[in-house]
Amino acid sequence: MSKLKSIVFEGVAAAWPICLGYIPLGFAFGVLAQKAGLGPVEIFLMSLLVFAGSSQFIAVSMLDCGAALMSIILTTFTVNLRHLLMSSALAVYFKKSSRKKLCLFSYGVTDESFAVNYSKLKTGKWDLGRSLVLNYTANMTWIVSTVAGGFGGQFIPAGAFGIDYALPAMFICLLVFQLNGLKYLFVALLAGIFAVSLSLVLTGNMYVVIASMLAATCGTVLHRFFEKLSSKRTNDE
Repeated sequence: MSKLKSIVFEGVAAAWPICLGYIPLGFAFGVLAQKAGLGPVEIFLMSLLVFAGSSQFIAVSMLDCGAALMSIILTTFTVNLRHLLMSSALAVYFKKSSRKKLCLFSYGVTDESFAVNYSKLKTGKWDLGRSLVLNYTANMTWIVSTVAGGFGGQFIPAGAFGIDYALPAMFICLLVFQLNGLKYLFVALLAGIFAVSLSLVLTGNMYVVIASMLAATCGTVLHRFFEKLSSKRTNDE
């Protein structure tokens, strides 16, 4: 197998679990978007130009509620701020890559592609080429699925089959796969507590970002504290 074929094969193979999730989720988004008044072309353009599942769901929900354009823009921008954290974590593996390739790669960074790419990059056996194949395989699946949902939405009653729960279900699955130890579980629970508490005093979706940052900061501080404590015990012995 040639090097190019190997890169494509491995990238697609790593992307297929994401694609399996994107098919029902994308279809659900297409249905909700159709119910909100968007046509297949508009759904296609949103998936192509935005390509951010949670933001697209939020934008469609706000459109359906008659929210102002600026409110939609600010809300989706705030929700997408998490991409700064994901991009920062990935950037250390692509220091020598060209800006053109990085631009192509950054377009395809999502919660799912980040989780898969990051875990594989840590092994040292993954590179930008394979990451690009993974990102764009997932991207094409998302676009096709959302457009299919847009066409099929006219035949599906609003709220049928639990479609409204598709996005929360996806994030719960992503969270479960990231719980590799007690410290990860602690940070997840802490983020949930912060999010619920802040939602009672803050309007909009800003509490999601604030809760994530607070929980991640607490997790980092505790991790360093226990590392120092372990190192001190080792030295004492």
